[in-house]
Amino acid sequence: MRDIIHPKTAIGHVHLIVSNLERSLRFYTEIIGFRLLKQHQHEAVLTADGVTPLVVLEEKADAVPKPPRTTGLYHFAILVPDRKSLAQSLLHLLQSGYPLQGASDHLFSEAVYLADPDGNGIEIYADRPMEKWEKTANGEYKGVTEPLDVNNLLAQAGTEAWSGLPKQTRIGHIHLHVAHIDEAYAFYVKGLGFEPTIRMGTHALFVSAGGYHHHIGLNTWAGVGAPKPPANAVGLRVFSIVFPNETERQKAAERLQHIGASVRRSENSILTSDPFGNEIELIIQQ
Repeated sequence: MRDIIHPKTAIGHVHLIVSNLERSLRFYTEIIGFRLLKQHQHEAVLTADGVTPLVVLEEKADAVPKPPRTTGLYHFAILVPDRKSLAQSLLHLLQSGYPLQGASDHLFSEAVYLADPDGNGIEIYADRPMEKWEKTANGEYKGVTEPLDVNNLLAQAGTEAWSGLPKQTRIGHIHLHVAHIDEAYAFYVKGLGFEPTIRMGTHALFVSAGGYHHHIGLNTWAGVGAPKPPANAVGLRVFSIVFPNETERQKAAERLQHIGASVRRSENSILTSDPFGNEIELIIQQ
């Protein structure tokens, strides 16, 4: 039987390369609703609860736009605790006039899509109760994209003034452009130990821990065999996967080593990278 990842495993934070820190800080605090946790020189750490880092912004002076049709970040997804919170975020976005890229109903969740000033994709979403998540005959979740009922959602917003993201907000999942789905399966399923939850032929795979609809999405929509972006491109520098304890983290590291993946250890950190240049830090729940 395949050794699978611990059900309490989750996504921790995302670390983004940006071209202008001041501009990005304004966007992530005033438009998205994060709070500044700490800042030094060319880096800022953002939080929702005042304690937990969720987004790190790093300015690079020589940053260039991420070329289209390359691997890397498709979007990272901010999970708010309930439907009312999503409605309040959407209302604030509409009132701010910031351009949205879409709004979808996925049956297991409702989501709003936009991009930061550097083009980094963002999803803000709320989950429906797990007992309402529908499955197909083969036991996977139904992966659908329907138009969001915006009016119905906005009716839940209430009348209180928007005050940023709720403290319970976290990074719910991350979605990546990859070059080959079979290589992504080998790394994320056989290596890290995630379980497949939605498969879309040979062009998309969604995986999770503990029966969640997905913690990581993987697609070849930038093209099969897509190259890595330049090292100085804006986009994802690293994201973290949070394990409940050291034993579970070490199991994942050993599975990665068993498939020949890169595993770099330092005093308190384990780093790996998938076959497409996406860097991942394995951390322990604090």
